[in-house]
Amino acid sequence: MTFRGWPAEALEFYDGLEADNSKTYWTAHKRTYEEQVRGPMSELLAELEPEFGPAKIFRPYRDVRFSADKSPYKTSCAASFERGGYVQLTAEGLAAGAGAYMMDSPRLARFRQAVAADASGRELDAIVADLAARGWSVTSHQQLKTVPRGYDKEHPRAGLLRHKGLIAWHQFPLKPWLGTAKARGHVETFLRGCRPLQEWLAAHT
Repeated sequence: MTFRGWPAEALEFYDGLEADNSKTYWTAHKRTYEEQVRGPMSELLAELEPEFGPAKIFRPYRDVRFSADKSPYKTSCAASFERGGYVQLTAEGLAAGAGAYMMDSPRLARFRQAVAADASGRELDAIVADLAARGWSVTSHQQLKTVPRGYDKEHPRAGLLRHKGLIAWHQFPLKPWLGTAKARGHVETFLRGCRPLQEWLAAHT
């Protein structure tokens, strides 16, 4: 099947799910999810696979075992690529990300060493500046209030040292192109633009 974008019904599905996150709503609108949400996502991922590798769509069901929020369904359709990269659809539209969402302790230690080192740190600074110039945010899931122990508080890359991961993220504005094949191009542009970040993380962490 050829990717042709997401119809308005896809966003309306998530508008409804946010208002009524129940099995009753899900069951009544499951066909819309399968055909108008997951279907286009699968088509997009298949077309992007040759360049970005296979991708996996996350299950729509939330793991509520250890959560105070017992809402059973995720309010997004999201997927991650084997070679790095993330794409999701919500009621707000399309978004994409790349990088390292969270790092375990050994990887985080390597990240901080590379950020602090002159050559690799400056290289990352330039990458982050380029991503910001494109209008994409660079952030992390968690940040320390101060630089980690053992590093100079006045380090020129103190802001990066505080991160416990590093991701580029962009929420695309809602535009008519979302309902067309042009949506693929927007995702491709983002993932290609984030390739230097992915390569830096692969090389240094």
